[in-house]
Amino acid sequence: MPLPPHVADLTSIDLLLSVAELGSIGRAGRAHGMSQPAASARIRALERRVGAPLLRRGARGTVLTEFGELVASWAAPVVRSAAELATAIATLHAERIGHVQIAASQTVAEYLLPRWLVTLHTHLPHIVPSLSSGNSTVVAEKVLAGSADIGFIESPSVPAALAHRTVAHDELVLVVPPGHSWATTPPSAAEIVTTALVTREAGSGTRSAYETALATAGLGQPATPLLEVSSTTAIKSAVGAGIGGAVLSSLAVAPELAAGTLIRVPIPGLTLRRELRAIWPAGRDPTGPAAELLGVAANRQT
Repeated sequence: MPLPPHVADLTSIDLLLSVAELGSIGRAGRAHGMSQPAASARIRALERRVGAPLLRRGARGTVLTEFGELVASWAAPVVRSAAELATAIATLHAERIGHVQIAASQTVAEYLLPRWLVTLHTHLPHIVPSLSSGNSTVVAEKVLAGSADIGFIESPSVPAALAHRTVAHDELVLVVPPGHSWATTPPSAAEIVTTALVTREAGSGTRSAYETALATAGLGQPATPLLEVSSTTAIKSAVGAGIGGAVLSSLAVAPELAAGTLIRVPIPGLTLRRELRAIWPAGRDPTGPAAELLGVAANRQT
């Protein structure tokens, strides 16, 4: 049935609830993206429709009248239900699209996302994920540009324009081939820092995390790389071939360490534990499949 005019305008009723919460028409208006005169006009129109004053203005701010308190108490669950309806419609729309664009750094893409996507498929079997991988800087750029609905990075810092949530933990480890001198005679931290290693390219989360940890521990910056490689798999091959050592994710080298084809070398006085994060544009929380994937990742922290 048609709603009567005094309850059909949910925007004005929601504005009334904000005035009650914030104690000011001006602040409530700003929260709703409108000027104070526009907010005042909406409240006056609502008062005319309900046939009674809803607000009392004083030197200490604006409060609800007794009639306004009653209206607000009845209206609050209605506005909440309307917000839930809007979220549900947005979720249905996102699911109907049938895909989710994901950008992830290589460590997350190779060693964590496959498990997450299997779980996502059980929740949303009709969704087709699209995954692009790159270093953490590239992933952040994709999310900021809107070409990815959600991203996953491993760098220690997050651009200010992005919101983030820790979804997993990881540790970086220094590895060498079995015949390397460090495999039998562990080096000092100073020797490690001054020795050229095989590394990922600039912008990589692994490289950034290692450099940040060294600086935080007062060990300075590492030596100029012996070789820069944009693939974790290629770095492991280079180390295994005897080119030099490398600092990599413990997730990436777990099979090689177990098989003995790579040897872990402790770095004295340095812990390289790091957070792996989901990222999305600040002020716009993930919805639909992206929100579902975030929940899956956050509930399967390592």
